[in-house]
Order: sequence, then structure tokens, then C-alpha cells
Amino acid sequence: MTDTAGGLGGRSSYLLDGRRATVKDLVDAGLLRIADRLRFARPRKGALHTAVVIDGGRIAIDPDGDVFGTPSKAAAAAAGMRSVDGWRAWIVESTETTLDELRGRLLDAVAAADSGPPPGGEHAEPPQPRTRYEFLKEARDCADGEAPVTVTVRDLLALWDSRARGRRISQRIEADLDNHGLITAPDFRRVTLDSKVSLVGAAVPEEIEPEAPEGSEETSALPDERDIGLTLGNLPSALGGVESVTPQATFEQAITAMLLDDFSQLPVLATKHMVRGAVTWKSIAKARHANPNADFASAIIAAEPEPYDRELFEVLPRLATDEFVIVKDDRKVISGIVTTADVVNLYGELSTPFLLIGELDQELRQLISSRFDTDEVCTVCDPDGTRGIKSYDDLSIGDYEQILKNKDSWAKLGWPLDRVMFTNRLAELREIRNDIMHFNPDPIPLDTVQKLRHFLALLRTYAE
Repeated sequence: MTDTAGGLGGRSSYLLDGRRATVKDLVDAGLLRIADRLRFARPRKGALHTAVVIDGGRIAIDPDGDVFGTPSKAAAAAAGMRSVDGWRAWIVESTETTLDELRGRLLDAVAAADSGPPPGGEHAEPPQPRTRYEFLKEARDCADGEAPVTVTVRDLLALWDSRARGRRISQRIEADLDNHGLITAPDFRRVTLDSKVSLVGAAVPEEIEPEAPEGSEETSALPDERDIGLTLGNLPSALGGVESVTPQATFEQAITAMLLDDFSQLPVLATKHMVRGAVTWKSIAKARHANPNADFASAIIAAEPEPYDRELFEVLPRLATDEFVIVKDDRKVISGIVTTADVVNLYGELSTPFLLIGELDQELRQLISSRFDTDEVCTVCDPDGTRGIKSYDDLSIGDYEQILKNKDSWAKLGWPLDRVMFTNRLAELREIRNDIMHFNPDPIPLDTVQKLRHFLALLRTYAE
């Protein structure tokens, strides 16, 4: 076996800072060899799957030799399952170790190679990637010991020097978690910043999913890397607890509970996991209008709960009709209720900066189109012509930023303003714009609207 840390060269440090380890990394580090045999045993099913490591760190499964780029995809395909943690599933026959164990050795070696004295002397703070590595390594030990670490989403983000969940930072966090065989429960992307999540190990293969029906689409166990929109769990009321009554309640009990907290609806729960329905002022009125002596059960209406990670746009039709949705958390426990009013308030908070971003884009496009011809624009934004920019409509806010950063372009404006400070603020607003346009679920910083308004006013003053 070769020197583990040295085998990866300059790529190694990224394993502690947002890049997923691969089977190729294990091969490059000498922890695994091309032609090593792998097995994935499923005793409860009486099944044994085998595979071999081939060039490029890919995995070819027996007997057909289908090739996959990740252990999880290979394990899912071999077993006919929708989702498998392939790193834990596959065992290297020559060493009787799982790929997960080899990945742990790789990360240990990288961390050891990166463990020299921190800049500033031995009493200075260690580099942040190493701090995260140590935290995640301890979290994995705790998860294996069935005593998972629990933190708020806000505190989890702080370990990556972030206060909000943009796409890039979320992918970095997921990669670092994945390298340690961890996930968060509930999913940190789908709940509020102040929600608590536990760092738990990925489920063993037999427990992740039932067998996929024949002919169904198979997916890997890798985390979902597409953009995550607003989910029910991103609204505080979804996981904030729920007031309820039992099916044996009386009208007086339900009405009192609704009046005490000014509720318009109330879930009816048989247990913390089982919803019998809900009662609303409308359902109570209809039941009693039809029969003044009606029993409480006659006022109960259907109310199927929705999972906390359901994207909000998917339940908008139900909210429009029913005016509420009962929510269940990652343990299937009824955890809260989201109403039409909650959604209206949320979209109201998003609408002002969304509209201001639109105005900013229009003002910048007008500025660029009135001061620079397309040849000048292409020289800065598309010097090799690969993007094929033909008009100002092909430009993004990032392009506007590049043009204004250019010293010659800035000089042409003749503005008595500092170029660096101006474009730094524009870069900040671009990041805010990206979060808004990708529906980042986190609250927009309190000063965002003011920054947008001030920048627009300044732009309009000097663009005239």
C-alpha cells in the first residue's frame, strides 16, 4: 500500500472541505486495487451480490458486468432496490473491510497530513476544514453508538461559516456529511433554521427501502443535488407542535380549544401518528345546522397529513381548497399545521426583494446597453466567443458585474465613485438575487431590502 495522503496529492484537502470521496480516491491512495473483488451479502434475503473494481475506480457487478460510478448505484442495481448505502454494503474480499472503513482511513490520513501547526502558532485556532472533520468524526462515532449529536440547523451552518442555505453551501455540507456516512434527520434543507436535526448514520441496506417493483426506476442513495424549493418544513408552524383533540372529544372541548388560541381548525388525532381528520368552524356549523343534536364525529372532515419535506407548491391546491394542511415529521409524528395565512405571510416576505431584484436587473441592463456596444460587452464577458452573446438580452447580472469591474469600462462611465466598493456591493446583491431566485428557504437578512433600495437609488442617480 502506498502513502495514503501522498497518493492523492493536491486533491486530498478537498475531502475535508466539500468534495465527496470516490472509489478512485481509494485506489489512488493505495487502499484499494483494480481487480479487487467486492461482495454485498443480504442474509435476510438469502442473497449474495458480487462485483469487481475496474479502471477509473468504477464498479462492475456480476454476472452481467454492468458498470457504475459509485458504490451506492452499484449496490442498488445489484439488489434491485431504490436506495442503498453502498459504502457500507460492499465488503472488499481481500481485506474483509467495507468501503466505508477504507473511506474513513482515507479521511484520517488526509486529516493527519493536514494537522501541522495552524497559522499563527500552536495556540491559534485550527483550520476550519479540520475543525469540521473532527466534529463529523465524533458525530459518526456517536451515531454508531446510537446517541446521535443534535444541533440546530443554524449551528450546523455555522461550522461551514455560513448563515444561510444557498445551493453551494448545502452541497458542501452534504458532501462532508456523506464522507462520514452521515445524514441529518430531519433533512436540514427542508426545515427552519432553528429546527433541531440529528446527525445519524445512513440506514443499513435492508432497512432503507422495500424491494422496487419489477420494471420500476432505480435510484442511488446519494443525496439529492437538485435545487430544493420551499417545503412545508420551512414554515415554523409545520414542526412547531400541534394542538389537537381525540375522536372522543365533545363539541365544547373542540370549540374551547379553538377559541383559546384563535384557531380556525383543529386536528383530530387517535395517536400521535394517526390522524382521524380535523374539525373547523365550517364543519362544526354544518354538522349542527343539519342536526342540532349531532355528535362530535359528524363534524370531523378528512385531513390526510403531508410529510414535512413535501415541496410547498405541491400542496398549494389543497391549501386553496381546505385552507390548512396537517404535517408529519421525519418520524411520521404529527408535528404541526400549515394554514393559508402562513403561506400568504411567507410569500409576502419574499415578494418585495423579488420585485426589487427585477428592477435592479432592468436598470443594469439599461445602463449597459446605453453605454457599451455589443463588441465591448463581448470583449469582457465572452472573449473567446463560446457563449455566443448576440444581444444585451443574453447577459446576466454576473455579466453586468464583470463589465463594471473592468477598469476601462468603469472609466468610460466617468462616475466619481469607487469602482471596487460599488462592484463589491453589486456582487453581494448578486448572491442575494441567486438565493431569492432559487427560493432559498432561509429568512432574508433584515437589511436586504434597504441595501437593494439604496443601490437602486444610487444607480439611477448616476445613470441619468
